[in-house]
Amino acid sequence: MNQPSECTVSFDRRFDELVLFNAELELLAEGFRWVEGPVWFGDHNCLLFNDIPNNRTMRWSPEHGVSVFREPSDYGNGQTRDRQGRLITCHHASRCLTRLEPDGTVTTLATEAHGKRLNAPNDVVVKSDGSIWFSDPLYGLLNDYEGGRQQSEQPVALYRLDPKTGAVETMASDFDGPNGLAFSPDERKLYVAESGAPGVADPRQYIRVFDMAADGHSLSGGEIFHKVTPGWADGFRVDEQGNLWCGAADGVHCVAADGTLLGKVLVPQRVSNLCFGDRHHSRLFLCASKAIYALFTNTRGAQAP
Repeated sequence: MNQPSECTVSFDRRFDELVLFNAELELLAEGFRWVEGPVWFGDHNCLLFNDIPNNRTMRWSPEHGVSVFREPSDYGNGQTRDRQGRLITCHHASRCLTRLEPDGTVTTLATEAHGKRLNAPNDVVVKSDGSIWFSDPLYGLLNDYEGGRQQSEQPVALYRLDPKTGAVETMASDFDGPNGLAFSPDERKLYVAESGAPGVADPRQYIRVFDMAADGHSLSGGEIFHKVTPGWADGFRVDEQGNLWCGAADGVHCVAADGTLLGKVLVPQRVSNLCFGDRHHSRLFLCASKAIYALFTNTRGAQAP
């Protein structure tokens, strides 16, 4: 059996099998303001991520270190790749979802829902059928630090963008603040972080789980799956066994598919988001406040596009 390394804390024997005794947390880069939206490009052997307040998308590679990938980024936040390997990005300032084409041009995928402007798309995932699912809270509209104060035109919601028609459909709207999201490996469940509404005395802050209907896009449920403490869950990813690796105030929390907290990766700064990448898709890349960290694990991320 593997034993946890010094940067991890185990609460369940299952966690011991997911971490390596001789793999420690590595600081890859620092000097940013608030990093988000990590996405691994294996075909280019690099990590892309957004430094939101500095309005730029950054690139890290083991060969060349850190460089600017795109500036301005229109205050990009959450990112992923679609089934064709194209970069899908949420933007605060323009309140939209875009796709970076192979020739370098940018296609705007969505700017509104039901005839009204989106709020500030926050995080995004792509399902195997090509549909794009994204959260749309108010966070990116509330201050000038991450894009500029703007007026909301509609309630916060979770949306699905149809890959064929481009139609944006509300999938759930009973949120205070939808944030990170991820599908289970079999795509029968969708996990969504409920990060709460700013200024509320007793905000709802937990991870919710929805069941996917046989039609592949209708949802039911939405019950509480897990409560992250301290603080709340931000972005997260799912590994091949169905465990959630969640960004949190004290690092990364690993939560089993049954809702049990298995263990933690302790990080010096708050983790906003993360992704699996590198060889075998088994290295965990962490966006942590002003820095990028990485940790090799003994599991692999659920198959990425």
